[in-house]
Amino acid sequence: MKMTLVVSLMLGGLAYADKVEVAPREISVTGEAEIKVVPDQVILTIAVETLDKDLLTAKQQNDERVKKVLAVTAQFKIEPKHVQTDQVTIEPRTRTYDQKEEFLGFAVRKSVVVCLKDMAHFEAVLMAFLKAGTNRVDGVQFQTTELRKHRDKARLLAIRAARDKATALASELGQKLGRPRSIVENGTGGIRRGGYQQNMMNDSASMPGDASGAETGFAPGQISVSASVSVRFDLAD
Repeated sequence: MKMTLVVSLMLGGLAYADKVEVAPREISVTGEAEIKVVPDQVILTIAVETLDKDLLTAKQQNDERVKKVLAVTAQFKIEPKHVQTDQVTIEPRTRTYDQKEEFLGFAVRKSVVVCLKDMAHFEAVLMAFLKAGTNRVDGVQFQTTELRKHRDKARLLAIRAARDKATALASELGQKLGRPRSIVENGTGGIRRGGYQQNMMNDSASMPGDASGAETGFAPGQISVSASVSVRFDLAD
């Protein structure tokens, strides 16, 4: 009975040992890449804001100025599908001084989003919007219409960077790089370097250019398209 029990325990221990998996010898690295791209379109978000103590008057003034702004898009032959009136907000404005609250009027604001395909006309279009009654420039976003192609290129470069990094690390430790076990994309994106943004709260705010309205110089710069991947490789014997 004792011998049988000992043999059983030994066989059970051997069976358990066969099931224990040895942790794989591997190396994990992250590869990153970034490429520079000249933008070929710009998303311009502008707004017209009017203020009057009479709500209907404020709304009427806003509508008239927005019509002039939209007329600029026709002047520069911007297709209607690239022009969108985004949102309308109406809110009372007050100011407090000497513990007294003064009603300034109703502020009516309407936003317009324009996709400009001809980058050479950016400065001229912006000046025309300002002269037509725009008193807010809430955002300028430079983009590329071939973002997917550039992202694919950046991702490929990131994978190559991960492989080169893993090879160098393994070689430094006297090891050889094996097959990849997993590949995870950490994310991609386009980032505008610098920017062009103005926020004009009233009609007397300064405009780009000198006092005569001459246009200023404009350089769109470049967009940074990046990619990052994490890769796990086996270490070969």
